Amino acid sequence: MSSYPVPPTPRVISPSPTPSEPGSKDGYFPPTTRAKATRMSSVASIDRIPEHEDDENLEEEDPELARARARSRNSQQRRPHQKTAGMKDGTVTSGSTAAKTAMPPRRRKPDDLKPPADGTQANGFLSPDSAYPQGFGSSYWRNLSRSPSPLGLIPIHEEWRRFIHKHEVPRKALHVSIGFLGLGLYWKGLQPDSIHPYLLYALLPIFTVDILRFRWNALNRLYIWLMGPLMRESEAHDQFNGVISYLAGLWLTMRFCNKDIALMSVLLLSWCDTAASTFGRLWGKYTPRVRRGKSLAGSLACFTVGLGTAALFWGVVAPRTFGLEGDFAFQGMLTLPAAVREQLGWSWRDATIEGPAALAALSVVTGLVVSVSEAIDLWGLDDNLTIPIFCGIGLSGFLWACGSVGG
Repeated sequence: MSSYPVPPTPRVISPSPTPSEPGSKDGYFPPTTRAKATRMSSVASIDRIPEHEDDENLEEEDPELARARARSRNSQQRRPHQKTAGMKDGTVTSGSTAAKTAMPPRRRKPDDLKPPADGTQANGFLSPDSAYPQGFGSSYWRNLSRSPSPLGLIPIHEEWRRFIHKHEVPRKALHVSIGFLGLGLYWKGLQPDSIHPYLLYALLPIFTVDILRFRWNALNRLYIWLMGPLMRESEAHDQFNGVISYLAGLWLTMRFCNKDIALMSVLLLSWCDTAASTFGRLWGKYTPRVRRGKSLAGSLACFTVGLGTAALFWGVVAPRTFGLEGDFAFQGMLTLPAAVREQLGWSWRDATIEGPAALAALSVVTGLVVSVSEAIDLWGLDDNLTIPIFCGIGLSGFLWACGSVGG
């Protein structure tokens, strides 16, 4: 017999389970190193959020919400169904096996798989056509918000990303120049009756070309190549060019409003809309949102420029050129309506203001009217059309109520 004892049989340890399968080896816990113990102690335990207060409510769950959830990769999270279920015939049953036998997977009922009402067969996948709204004038590009980077619809926008696409310098320059053109025509003594026919003559061919370019891609490519610096990418496919709305709004105000209100609508559209767009992009992210695409910063800029424009025209330009003419809606004074005077018990003289006080009140009202007009979204119409119309209606209504229209 040898003096050296036989060594014991070595113990073979299987590889440790992954963190996502803590219950794959029942009763086995791999050795923990000092660094791992430090990391585990620094992580707070995760409390399980109860998903069902009562097992009876489980059957009433929406089938759309009964989807398989990804298993957590956190080894600290303990799940009730991973605990040992108990003994069965001398064998230990793991929690995952017990959960499978106790809670069979839910399947959708046949009523949940009914075909759509239009007769098409549903295959469980989204249709690519569902991403494109149907109908004329509401295609994908019309509803697409303006992207901060070019989408490749207008080639020149990719070459001049900041100058044309982001800051829209050529478009804003044309927008602002219309106001100075209107002041120049007023300085020469032209009347609205001699101007609005030319606006209509320009509107009809431009509108016709826009309709034709939507039908022929070759014409649309040529149009984009020529007018690309003045366009937005949302206008490249089926949204009418903003010039059409611009001309239509100016024609309506020139045709139906008094001379000073018609010119004021041109100035407000030209300068206030540009100011709202510029300052809204600069500081709109720091202020509350008035509506989608409109910020408080842009509305305040629009109000300020509108107030200054009214004071400049009615207080400086008009008195130094032709004065407050007979066809002006504002004759230098404002009076409260008769119904308001009766309620307050004021005489006509007490309820009337003139001179700088009347100009200041009209300027404030003009700023409010243009800022509200710029923020309103009426059926998705272009603000180049709605701003001059709303300004003309608002200012005419205010001056009519205050007894200035008609002199």
